Amino acid sequence: MAETELSLHAVPGVPMVQPGDDLATVLLTTLANAGFELRDGDVLVLAQKIVSKAEHRQINLADVTPGDDAIALAEETDKDPRLVQLILDESTDVLRKKPGVLIVRHKLGLVGANAGIDQSNIDHDRGASATDAQGAGQEALLLPVDPDESARKLMTGMSKHTGKTLGVIICDSMNRPWRLGTIGGAIGCAGVSVLDDHRGGTDIYGRELKVTLINRADALAGAATLLMGETTEKIPLVLIRGVAPYAGNDSAADIPRDLAEDMFR
Repeated sequence: MAETELSLHAVPGVPMVQPGDDLATVLLTTLANAGFELRDGDVLVLAQKIVSKAEHRQINLADVTPGDDAIALAEETDKDPRLVQLILDESTDVLRKKPGVLIVRHKLGLVGANAGIDQSNIDHDRGASATDAQGAGQEALLLPVDPDESARKLMTGMSKHTGKTLGVIICDSMNRPWRLGTIGGAIGCAGVSVLDDHRGGTDIYGRELKVTLINRADALAGAATLLMGETTEKIPLVLIRGVAPYAGNDSAADIPRDLAEDMFR
């Protein structure tokens, strides 16, 4: 079922999330302070960073000891061996590599640069030696261990508090082969129909649809990212209204293509 009208609202005032924060409470407080009263069917899109921060996924590279494989791969890619070790720890396969670029398959099935590990927009001053001799930040932020479960916990907590039926999408920036620029994609979902499968149906002329599988979660995440921004906007939360009612299939883990169908390995 397609939406006929959508509204997207950037939610200002989200505080700097700290490890161990009750993120559901943080978000509900922020929404109330910004004047939003949640309604049945609302979908909240969250930037992955605030989920990872709350879930203790920020690592100091000073605590990482690179192995021989990481050291060798770091030399090939001109990257910090400690960062490369984290990337290998989070990944199942190294798919492409060259100086400055390391493309891997994350344990979650996601394919992208550096296993989604990020060093931007995080506090690099947590420790006494938070910056190395070259001035590069020594902190790194990993993806949540189970983003779908993170989304489910947030949805359950906020729905219990408000009495509303809600959806949650955790989004992250993604690159795509053969196309420039990043877009927002869903890495965790709850209460939102992720894939809208039209295979076996017909088009407007009665022809059978063979391959039409619409990724609704990524489309919503991409739209929300336009409001979130990618640099200094400080908008990690977007409220979407008008989304078609949830019809099952709410796991972002269903999005990555099966390895048996991957023609580009």
